[in-house]
Amino acid sequence: MDFKSIDEQVIQKYQEDEQLMIRLFVQWCKNNQLNPIELYSRAYPEQLENLTMKKVMEDAEFEDEIDIDNEMMLDVLQLFGNDDLAFVLSDEISRLPEN
Repeated sequence: MDFKSIDEQVIQKYQEDEQLMIRLFVQWCKNNQLNPIELYSRAYPEQLENLTMKKVMEDAEFEDEIDIDNEMMLDVLQLFGNDDLAFVLSDEISRLPEN
């Protein structure tokens, strides 16, 4: 296996993982009646719209019964280096009603 093939596989795996992270984020927002685009814009005001998130939102069907723990969501965002978005989510989590 050559290095180009390995590089392509690594890039493809990262993109798949990133889409999963975005899907989890959008689902978490839906579960908590929050707008993922608005939260993302607060975290990254200098960026234009996130086309991957927009595509995930358009293509995916989301289920109310998929429960995503707040701490897990924060961990996933931080794992992908989305510290600013994790900070915005932390602020929103503090405002959510206790279950």
